[in-house]
Amino acid sequence: MSEKQLQSTVAAGAYQKEWFAQLRRDVFESHRPYAILQADMPFEIFQVMGLPAVSNQWWSAVISAKRLAPKYLDAMNAMGFHDGLCRYCSLSMACTLADDPGEAPWGGLPKPAMIAARLTCDCIQRVFSIWSEALGTEFFALDNPGATELPPRWWELSRHRWRELFEQHRLDLTVAQFRVLIRTLERITGRAFDRAALRTLMEGVNRQEEYFEEVRELICNAPKTPVRMNEQITNVMAAQWLRGSEWAIQHAKNFRDEVKARVDAGIAAYPGERRRLMWVGAGLWHDTDFYTAFEQKHGAVFVWSMYLAFGPDGYIRYGLEDPLEALASRTVSMNEQLHMPPWANEWIVDQAKRHRIDGALVLTPLGTRPSATGNRFIERALERAGIPVLPVFADMVDPRNWNAAKMVERVGRFIEERL
Repeated sequence: MSEKQLQSTVAAGAYQKEWFAQLRRDVFESHRPYAILQADMPFEIFQVMGLPAVSNQWWSAVISAKRLAPKYLDAMNAMGFHDGLCRYCSLSMACTLADDPGEAPWGGLPKPAMIAARLTCDCIQRVFSIWSEALGTEFFALDNPGATELPPRWWELSRHRWRELFEQHRLDLTVAQFRVLIRTLERITGRAFDRAALRTLMEGVNRQEEYFEEVRELICNAPKTPVRMNEQITNVMAAQWLRGSEWAIQHAKNFRDEVKARVDAGIAAYPGERRRLMWVGAGLWHDTDFYTAFEQKHGAVFVWSMYLAFGPDGYIRYGLEDPLEALASRTVSMNEQLHMPPWANEWIVDQAKRHRIDGALVLTPLGTRPSATGNRFIERALERAGIPVLPVFADMVDPRNWNAAKMVERVGRFIEERL
């Protein structure tokens, strides 16, 4: 997306690039340790321990946006990795195995002190084990304890009644594993874990997500959306990777203020908006221009994605007497909330109604099981709610089978024939 309508978007992109540049300087010049984490790991623990963390999925998105994914994925397949491997989780590993820092984005990832992931699907343990060997570092894994109960309308319970919602057996196991993780980080950093600092950070996360909730409500209630989905994602995710920090809280507030000013002034992201679309799934990082391709011809604007919407419902936790347990409640729940029936489809239908969505595109990335398992349920639930659905079989970081012109034509027909 060449046009950026919000100053917050420009600031978010610049901050992320400088943050990573500073990280590389700290690692190479000061020998400061850092970690690479799967996106659903408890980043807050690493922040409290003073260990900067890079998200595996964020780095995959950067590689894809820089048009380097085909090179690395082809090289990985040539090494013998199978074509069905999840690209989102393995692309960063492929970049490491290619071992070409001269071509890697921003000079590539330096060697981390550790990498860590939750074992949410079949490939994660093997991918991260191979990756840790290539990096010459240790791999820490968290289990993914299953739910035995899935109460309806989880988002109405998750803020205050999270203990009963996420079940004590899941919280106990996750907290126990957090304590092992903390001991590992104390060894790496030479610092002692500060429980009070974690509580303060979690309170900061709440404030940040409350600002995002205000933005979400502004989008829901404005006659026309004041901010494109692309810019929502940039502003939200720049803060989410550093959530609860002073910068993230202030950035969320600035974003809220700018969106509110646009609503108060009657400014729409696209004044000719006639149809409102939602994108279900991870971002299409190799072709973000796709999200603005239907405005002029069809008056169709992408209004919703999970990135802004999920923050308030999935992250806010009130009642922080035990911050580790509260953090565990957020960590164990993401897969069910975003991908698995009945939680994912029920929440997405509710979001579609609140955002006055006319039609939905649902991304099914081949090879990424947790992000695709519940999609047929999501599609059926939306259709039953009267919201037409177009399934999109593509990958969020791999453009090798993506034909932009054909997809734009296909979506255009969907808009004109079904909406």
